[in-house]
Formats: sequence, C-alpha cells, structure tokens
Amino acid sequence: MKKTVSSLKAMKQKEKIVMITAYDALFANLFRDADILLVGDSLNMSFGGAKDTLSASLEQMIYHTKAVCNGAPDTFVVCDMPFGTYTDEQIALQNCIKVYQETNAGAVKIEGGVEKAHIIKALTTNSIAVMGHIGLMPQFVRSEGGYKIKGKDEANIAKLILDAKAIEEAGAFAIVIEGVKPEAAKAITQAVQIPTIGIGAGSDTDGQVLVWSDMFGLNTEFKPKFVRTYLDGATLFQNGLKEYMKNVKDGSFPDENEVY
Repeated sequence: MKKTVSSLKAMKQKEKIVMITAYDALFANLFRDADILLVGDSLNMSFGGAKDTLSASLEQMIYHTKAVCNGAPDTFVVCDMPFGTYTDEQIALQNCIKVYQETNAGAVKIEGGVEKAHIIKALTTNSIAVMGHIGLMPQFVRSEGGYKIKGKDEANIAKLILDAKAIEEAGAFAIVIEGVKPEAAKAITQAVQIPTIGIGAGSDTDGQVLVWSDMFGLNTEFKPKFVRTYLDGATLFQNGLKEYMKNVKDGSFPDENEVY
C-alpha cells in the first residue's frame, strides 16, 4: 500500500523507514517496494558529473520527478527542491506549487533549520508536504568551504535540536539528518515527534536513505564512509559489456533466434 504523510509519521519508533534515491522510471519501478523514493538533486553529481548539487535546476527536478512517479505510481515520492528555489516564502511557494502541479510528488524536501522554518511554514499552510534536511547540507558546501560533519560538540548538538524542533513546529512531516555524529542524531530523533531519516548519521534515526548508485557499487571513483555496498554493479555492467562486445565482434550476436 502506498505510504502517505500520515502513515509515514505513524512509523516513528514502530518500524524503520526505508528511503532510496531514484531518478528515472526504469529504476523507480525496480525500487518501488521502498517506503519513499527521493528524487535527489544528487542526480547532478551521480549522473551529471558535477562537483556539487548546486547547478541542478527546477526544470531538471520536475523532469526526473515525473519520470519516477510514472515508474512507481504506488510509492511515496519526494522531490528535492534545488538550490535557489526557496530563497523566500513567495519564491518557495511558487516553485513548490509548480512541482505539485506538474508531478505526482507526495512532498518536497528543503535544506535548512531555524532559518528556513518560516518558509516551511508558508508551504505547509498551503497544503504542500515538506521533508526537512539538517546537519551536513550539500547545498551549503560552497558557503561552508566543504562537507563538514556536524554534531561534534554539545553546542552544535543543541543547535541541531533547535533546528529540528523549528522544522517540526513549522509543519514538516519528517527530517533528513545527514553527516552528523551518531549521538547527535539520536538526541535529535528523541527530541522530535516526527520521523528522522539518517544518512551518515548512525543507526538511531527512524529510517535510512542512500544514493542508489553508491549502494549498488556503480560509483567507482569515490565511496563515502557511511555507504554499505549491496551489489558490485560496476563489475556486473562491465562484464556484460565485454561479453556483448565479444559476441558482436565474433558474429555470434544476433543468432537465428534474435532476428525477425
């Protein structure tokens, strides 16, 4: 059964939430049994070859969200709002309405804590479901001078808890916690009544999310410490290509059963 905002919130402390990225209809269909499919702006890095997520556009995100919704119509889909599309309440509302009108996404995701709470409030009061995102925030990579792990001291943990509570109060139904120390993620999770979904944040969150090309071993250039590889995808694809090339060159493909 397709998850809803209400059913996902009800999973807190009862059942772990499974979220995985998806960017097209083909893989969305393969991943349709997950609780949530996230159309992440990570697509710009994973499949666009960019150095960070900042150049992803709203048009890109809508295109890929449409595709994912088509491939997995019975799975809850979240669209990552790209950099620069929610700088104030009016712009955020305009862009998120566009996402809702042009896709079947169940929610949008926005990076930021206390400073973005008023924007989340503007969206949720206008019937747009929002997933928050705190901790290491990829859209802040240039302003922070790199990817910085958070929750290393009590002051920062307290700040993260304030961020989480502000997001919850603004009406968000869930929060992604990325790149924080496990003890910080645990404290945040215990401080709010909505589910937390971790990535590089330990096991005490209410769920987990990974980028699918990382977890299935397709990224041969870099593997983040927090990623567990569930499939040696790169080797499987490379071996398949070698076999195809061999069959084409020796004339064994196509055979008599593979022609009209």
